[in-house]
Amino acid sequence: MNSRKFPFINTLLVIVFIFLTGCKDSPKENKETAKDQKDKYAYGEMEWQQGMEIFNEKCASCHNFEMNEIGPNLSGITSEVDKDWLKAFIHNPQKVIESGDERAVAKFETFKLYMPPFPEIQGDELENLLGFIHRFSEAEKKNKNARPGGLINPIPEKLASSNLNLVLEEWLTIPASADKAPLARINTFLPLKTDTGERLFISDLRGELYEIVDDTVQVYLDLSKEPDFFHSPGWGNGLGSFAFHPEFEKNGLLYTTHTVPGETATADFAIPEGIEAKLQWVITEWKTENPSAKKYNGTKREVVRMDMYNRAHGLQEIVFNPFAKKGEPDYGLLYLGIGDGTAALAGHPELTDSFSHIWSSILRIDPLGTNGRNGNYGIPEDNPFVGDSEKLDEIWARGFRNPHRFAWNEKNPSQMLVSNIGQHSVEEVNLIKKGADYGWPNREGSFLYDVDANTELVYPLPEDDSKYTNPVIQYDHDEGNAVCGGYFYNGDNIPLLKGKYIFGDIPQGTFFYSEASDIVDGQQSKVLRMGVELNGKTTTLKEITKNTRVEVRMGQDSQGELYIFTKSDGKVYKVIGCNESN
Repeated sequence: MNSRKFPFINTLLVIVFIFLTGCKDSPKENKETAKDQKDKYAYGEMEWQQGMEIFNEKCASCHNFEMNEIGPNLSGITSEVDKDWLKAFIHNPQKVIESGDERAVAKFETFKLYMPPFPEIQGDELENLLGFIHRFSEAEKKNKNARPGGLINPIPEKLASSNLNLVLEEWLTIPASADKAPLARINTFLPLKTDTGERLFISDLRGELYEIVDDTVQVYLDLSKEPDFFHSPGWGNGLGSFAFHPEFEKNGLLYTTHTVPGETATADFAIPEGIEAKLQWVITEWKTENPSAKKYNGTKREVVRMDMYNRAHGLQEIVFNPFAKKGEPDYGLLYLGIGDGTAALAGHPELTDSFSHIWSSILRIDPLGTNGRNGNYGIPEDNPFVGDSEKLDEIWARGFRNPHRFAWNEKNPSQMLVSNIGQHSVEEVNLIKKGADYGWPNREGSFLYDVDANTELVYPLPEDDSKYTNPVIQYDHDEGNAVCGGYFYNGDNIPLLKGKYIFGDIPQGTFFYSEASDIVDGQQSKVLRMGVELNGKTTTLKEITKNTRVEVRMGQDSQGELYIFTKSDGKVYKVIGCNESN
């Protein structure tokens, strides 16, 4: 029921949290520590999303976590009252009032109105609602500058569903790299175009780089045997990415990224003195003796090493522009997508808000050059800040929390997209412009972000916002949790996908598309949901994987056809069609 159409409902909804806030002398006052509360309340992005959806449906028209407006400020509520008391009151407020509870009676005497009971909110839904309230109310207590106007639901319009379903065919399963869940951590899929066709490769974060041969896989290179190789489940590190030089068949050069513990060796890009680096990302060049061999054998050299503040949001992807031709400026140049290493919210936003640091940036280097800071790579002369003493020559663009995947449109080479995983409000895809600033940690999507305010919220933009470049695609966290960068469909087998940029949401396992013709700088492209079919049945990846957290990734071969894989169970699917549903 829409509370805006029925004003009395707003009043009733106000009462629910009026009883829950503002009175600290209740005998059920909660004295638990922050750790006790974290352990007691539902924790996790998926749980908070469901809680937020319930909150937006039933409470958000009256309440926020900042100030008393139509309803009371919810900041700190879970520190003021016991969780069991909250549950009891939500289920039957009249019963709690008539029991003589101090808090409930005091508020009832003020407002003279019973809140309607919500007994239908039970089980996980109730736990997740309270987990969301706890997370956001605790974050508001840390709002050092008391910034008002936080947006719990920054994009209230829901994404429309298209009538298109991706038709999947299960193809193969990557071998388990552990004896307990997650059994595999497959992360990157890449084709290698050859004179006789193509070869397909897929990697596991635990260190194995596989080649797919005759619908099976075999290890091509195992980085887990590298000295000090380090990975930790859930943090996006280990063997992060790999890229074949466009002349691999001639020069045999392959590039990889992997993690090692902090201070393993001197970093070319070091965290400033006084700040601990938890780990390092290393780019390695591997030169194979025989480019056509099915197993790597050759030499290696280190290209560049960089410190990272923490284990997450590191060096997500390295990639060559797959459509650049010899003689063109982009040919043979390597792009690096570097996240903030969580430093922005850990007291060091200055590391991630500067053209003089690499973090939160996209770098562009020549791996065969020698004029970089360590002599092991080069700096392209057409990089935007070459010669600027206050900015790094390596930077192509900056302002990203976690730049996850790159995509170029073969039909329109000026369309270079980078997906950027958001904090807690907005997922985004950016149309990359040379030298542009995309805003993090001062922007999340097309909204203001403030590391000194409630870090679970975004805020309306100021009137003058010309400094930053907004994304061309975005959705908020009642649609998903972490954007999975996708691809422009360039294949010939599925006409319904022509002209579309197809992408997904990592934990939810859902898919979306935008028309390539709608992706224009300075405006938001329309986003439509897509369905999934497998074995003739409309389904979802959650149903297929039997996992509430899907961990989906996407790949594309050299013919432009698409692949879907689910990281935690090692399953790889071909996209073999697209059906129009009724």
